Formats: sequence, structure tokens, C-alpha cells
Amino acid sequence: MTIEVLIADDQAMVRAGFAALLGAHDGITVTGQAVNGAEAVSLATRLDPDVILMDVRMPEMDGIAATQRILGPAYPAAKVPRILMLTTFDIDDYVYDALQAGASGFLLKDALPEELVHAVRVVAAGDALLAPSVTRRLIAQFASQKSRTGASAHLLADLTEREREVLVLIGQGHSNSEISTALFIAEQTVKTHVGKVLAKIGARDRVQAVIFAYDTGLVEPA
Repeated sequence: MTIEVLIADDQAMVRAGFAALLGAHDGITVTGQAVNGAEAVSLATRLDPDVILMDVRMPEMDGIAATQRILGPAYPAAKVPRILMLTTFDIDDYVYDALQAGASGFLLKDALPEELVHAVRVVAAGDALLAPSVTRRLIAQFASQKSRTGASAHLLADLTEREREVLVLIGQGHSNSEISTALFIAEQTVKTHVGKVLAKIGARDRVQAVIFAYDTGLVEPA
């Protein structure tokens, strides 16, 4: 199966570089390039990509607004793409807001070429949490800055004790393999628990589960 990718970035050299890099790998095809968020929304609707590389800061419409449009209920395309946000170390609330909007993860713009290719494949496969150590640090940073509403806390009551344990470990950035080792259960059992946790808390993927864990206070920022 070929992974179809849309690149959204206002810098022509960045778009060209990413397109050349991804296009050189089997199983990945760049089907379009957008110069701003508005064009990204338009092309996403028309091209139906599997993955969108979305720059956070762009003119006309930034990556956050574009992500909200694409992942919103009014999105008309046949399939909903996975969105991988592109950012730098000099980040702010935009990244956290993007994850809350439903983005599947983020990638630093100075990542190594193989990291970009791996990230696209991982996101396309539906395994959302990228660069766990960095993701965990950033989410913890912004979670500590935001006041908790507690609006979703009641959903914790629907989780079994084991599912809570799994959610805590997800929130701490652990992979299924690491959760399997920590809880002394089979990795396939972990996958089953993860699926049930996501369904019960209404999370689209692991990134949203991490945010939920912090927002409800189940996991505290380090």
C-alpha cells in the first residue's frame, strides 16, 4: 500500500526538500504541496492524502486552524488523514493546541531524514505517539501551564483498574512493549487494553490519550 502525503509549508525549499526525500522511498508518494493552511485544507479535501505534514506557522491560515478544519466534523473527504505537525524547538501553545485538535504527533524540523520517513510510516499506520521523550516533555510543559477543567474526569470512572494502569503508562510515554514488560502481560493484551482505553475516553489516538491523562490529573507533569 502506498502512503500518499500532502506537504503544507510556506517555505518552498522546505517543501521541495521533504518531497524529494519522501519520494525517494518505496511506498511513499507526495501527491501535493500547499503554501498555507487554507490551501492545505483545499488540497486535503481534493487529494484525500493519508498523511499531511503540516507546518505550525503559515500565512493566511496557520497549521492549527487548518488541522481543526481538516479534523473537524464538517470535513467532506472520504477518509480523514493523519496530521503530523512540523515545528522547531522554539515552540509554544500552538503545538499543544494542535495535539488537542487531533494531530497525530509532531516532528522537529531539524530531524534526521530517516526520522522523517519513519514518522510518516508510523503515523500512516495509526501509531500516533512520536518521539515519546520529547512529546511527553512538551505535553507536560503545557499541561502544567493550563488550568484543568475536569470536564472529562468522569470518564475515568469507566476504566478498570488495569486500564487505568495502562493509561498512566501511556501518559508517561511508554510503548506497548514497555507497558507489557512493566505490567507482566503479553503485548497483544496491552494492545487490547489500549484499544479499550481509547474507546472509553473518546480519544482518537495515543497522543490524545496522553493529553487526557494530564488534563485529568492521572499523570502529573514532572
